[in-house]
Amino acid sequence: MDGAFEAYLASDGVTFDDDDADLLRAVDDSGSVSAAAAALGRSRARALSRLETLEGAFGPLVERRRGGADGGGSELTDGAGALLHRFARLRAALSGTTGAREAVLYGRVAGVDGELGVVDTDAGPVRALVVGADGHVADGVDPQTPVQVSVRADAVTLHAPDDAPPSAATSARNRFEGVVSDLDSGTAVATVAVDIGADVPLFALVTAESVERLGLGDGVPVVASFKATATRATVVDDER
Repeated sequence: MDGAFEAYLASDGVTFDDDDADLLRAVDDSGSVSAAAAALGRSRARALSRLETLEGAFGPLVERRRGGADGGGSELTDGAGALLHRFARLRAALSGTTGAREAVLYGRVAGVDGELGVVDTDAGPVRALVVGADGHVADGVDPQTPVQVSVRADAVTLHAPDDAPPSAATSARNRFEGVVSDLDSGTAVATVAVDIGADVPLFALVTAESVERLGLGDGVPVVASFKATATRATVVDDER
């Protein structure tokens, strides 16, 4: 585990995590549940019990062969292979998320409504939770207070301009039209830089499937949106 996140798949109240993936891979490598358990420092009974629990939720995972000329053994089912592939894709996506880039816009508070504020930035007004320097939500922030607005890439959603929902039809109150200025693709996820007319680009973390579906590339127009509650406007001493 990276320590920064915990990846798991869930079905019928049972979770499949890194330890379970290690067990399946060990069975695949050794061809035996007993050998897999020994390699992982677990008891055979414990390994068998865990496999039974997983199979009750995710379907057949290990095919056991008894006796015969080769002495029997165990091998993974196609379902186990598919489950491991799904889990690997999830881990890759979460790994990309924990390293998500962040755009920082500077501006001044134009107005507040409880914890939420509207901040005037060079990209336009941004709705965000207003927090103090200690990171706690701040009430009663005065208008014109300088703040820095932080928007994480994993909070930003991209749409094709023709398919973007109207502002009134979504809870993502922040909405900007822009064009893709850079694309950094990985195996499962990609970081997209979007020029929205500010000093810095907005970043969006999307799946490789979304890159293909939206036809993303340099100069492609997009609509970027993100929720006010996923955006932080932190009070600073002076506007940059």
